[in-house]
Amino acid sequence: MPSRPYTATVFALYQLSVVLGIVLLPVALAARRAGVPLPLHRIIDRLHAAYEHASEE
Repeated sequence: MPSRPYTATVFALYQLSVVLGIVLLPVALAARRAGVPLPLHRIIDRLHAAYEHASEE
């Protein structure tokens, strides 16, 4: 069972990654038009899975 500080840290990182994804959306769209996809969804998915695992009781 993960500790509370670990769960809180993972949650904070997950929230930060969501905000970062929203802020970088225009950059990601421009990069996609140029043919260079940004893998932001991978970061968000991995942090979401880590948070889900950490918050299980």
